[in-house]
Amino acid sequence: MHRAWSTWNSFFTFLVAEGVVPGNPMPAVGRPRAPLPHPKPLRGDDTPEELLAAVARGDGRQRDPWPERDLAVLALALCAGLRLSELLALRVASLAGRPGERRVDVAGKGGRPRVVPIEADLDRLLADYLDSRARRFGARSVRPDSPLLVDRRGEPLRRGGLQYLVESCYRRAGIGDRVPRGARLHALRHTFATRLAEDGASAAEIMRLLGHASLASSQTYIEVTAGQQRAAVASNRTNRALAGLGGGGRVG
Repeated sequence: MHRAWSTWNSFFTFLVAEGVVPGNPMPAVGRPRAPLPHPKPLRGDDTPEELLAAVARGDGRQRDPWPERDLAVLALALCAGLRLSELLALRVASLAGRPGERRVDVAGKGGRPRVVPIEADLDRLLADYLDSRARRFGARSVRPDSPLLVDRRGEPLRRGGLQYLVESCYRRAGIGDRVPRGARLHALRHTFATRLAEDGASAAEIMRLLGHASLASSQTYIEVTAGQQRAAVASNRTNRALAGLGGGGRVG
């Protein structure tokens, strides 16, 4: 449809230039919208759980294994639906809220901030990661204004490093053939959204949790209460896979 509109627009532009017609009618027709891309979640009902379990076990072939950090990255994407850029923008202080009301404050796409509730098991995995980081690099490495995600040298994790980290997790779990082409890290976010829908979350709840500006069907921005968002996140069954993972010692 979009290509047909462009073809007719070019044709009428030519006719106007040649003096055959007085004007181009196509702008009045309106350019058709490009179709929305289809979701590309991980394939296989139990693939997210297999991925998390494999990464939690660690890999003896790694030179400097850091399963706590790797689990934190995967869990934030699978259980909070964060984009690559949003993961990289997180600070330690982005994890906020009282026990039972924990959340991650996200600097969203297009300058739209949002709040995503996090369940107790994800909160525990993130605390285990920060504890392991303090043991590696000292307590000053986890100051509130520090980047949340760092590499094995304690430097802020960058785009290429984050992509490589996720790819290596896929390889260690042996699920590379279940990751859609062209959606390597984004497949984790799509899995989050797909499971929310499958487990009963509404379109409005999914829209707010993913940080979309509007519902594609109605172009209407629908307010959702914090309680509804927390219930939607709690319904995401990937959270239950976190219960038996991690558990490293804490730094006082």
